Amino acid sequence: MRGHSESSSCSLKCVLALIVALQLSSITVNAAAVKYHRIKQQRDRIIKLPGQPENVSFSQYSGYVTVDQRAGRALFYWLIESPDSKKPSSKPLVLWLNGGPGCSSVAYGASEEVGPFRVLPDGMNLTLSPYAWNKEANLLFLDSPAGVGFSYSNTSFDETTGDQRTAKDAYTFLINWFERFYQYKHRPFYIAGESYAGHYIPELSQLILRHNKGIINFKGFLLGNPLLDDYYDNIGTFEFWWNHGLISDITYDALNGSCPHDSFLFPRNKCYKALFDAYAEFGDINPYAIYDTPCYDTGTLPHNLRTPLPWTFRGNDECIVKYTKKYMNLPDVQKALHANVTQILHPWMTCSDVVRSSWTDSPKSMLPILKELIAAGIRIWIFSGDTDAVLPLTATRYSIKALKLKTITNWHAWYDDNQEVGGWSQVYKGLTYLTVRGAGHEVPLGRPRLALMLFSHYLKNKTLPSS
Repeated sequence: MRGHSESSSCSLKCVLALIVALQLSSITVNAAAVKYHRIKQQRDRIIKLPGQPENVSFSQYSGYVTVDQRAGRALFYWLIESPDSKKPSSKPLVLWLNGGPGCSSVAYGASEEVGPFRVLPDGMNLTLSPYAWNKEANLLFLDSPAGVGFSYSNTSFDETTGDQRTAKDAYTFLINWFERFYQYKHRPFYIAGESYAGHYIPELSQLILRHNKGIINFKGFLLGNPLLDDYYDNIGTFEFWWNHGLISDITYDALNGSCPHDSFLFPRNKCYKALFDAYAEFGDINPYAIYDTPCYDTGTLPHNLRTPLPWTFRGNDECIVKYTKKYMNLPDVQKALHANVTQILHPWMTCSDVVRSSWTDSPKSMLPILKELIAAGIRIWIFSGDTDAVLPLTATRYSIKALKLKTITNWHAWYDDNQEVGGWSQVYKGLTYLTVRGAGHEVPLGRPRLALMLFSHYLKNKTLPSS
């Protein structure tokens, strides 16, 4: 018995020693990994952007994350943390995605909507926005898919893309990015965006929900003026045009007769002609914010509609984004951002016509995915600028109505800090819908104060004041 006891004791000691050795080995490996990723972080740190104001109190990082080694596909990101005084370590992380498809989140989200910097008209200097969303969260902007903004692929066939691969690449980006920025693992994580991000965000959210291994602490998403369902968005859009006196009865009937079951992005035949006639009847207005003055200072076409249009202007945002375009093409700016490492032959562009024209995968409806996400308890807020004619509030309301959700709080006005009506809202079981009064397609551009208020309440999961 004694010999057996000593043998057992020895075996136990050996096992304990082995466990300790494995733990120490694991600690050593983890420490080495942390050191490696810390070095990569520091390589991505932005020391100072050209023309940056002196009173900047937040850290910035930018660079590339490879999403397909074999194809040489890499996505460009720009992380803008909360100011030091606001303790960025305690703030959530929010990924911002613009739509198009084919438009840069750096160009729109970061530089004219929710980011802290605005490029001055000289195209060389920056000023600070008083309504930047990094007051409330750390902001991560992603140029997606490859071929958009500074993101690239070394494989020519990659120029043919669509929803499925865009979502997969964005998910791969996130998993790899969280390895590099390990301090953000398990931090509350949200996604926000607008327009064709009405596809990007639900599809990416679904991948995170189904495949995430605990790295991403995903809480929900905030989505503005989104494309959700081809049929309901078409019906609602044409109704908005007719109700706002933008089109004739004849054109309204032609649109409803030929377009409802057609693709919202890629109209054909009779629908194509009816849309062309509708745009001609619009006249010289800004369809992205119908009561704003149009911008005639640029020759670009609206990036949300592929159809040739009888106008050659966009909204005022195009007048603003031209300053960003000039700034982002400066060699010193690209060097500071660690961007354009492959030295592309064409200038940096706000939207890619190549990506848009080669889009091959665009599901007709996001409603089945929304139902899955709602059932999973993901926090979902959808909002509309009520002067947008491209993806108007009526389109979104028809799509939400088709979900057949139970109403928790009926339609009501919400108020801003000045006790003025900021918009209207309805709370459903699993989803909150809001409008922002006087805002266009890019709500944070047209009504930045209201947009920041909406964002702050969303993060706190707090209903906007109704009186």
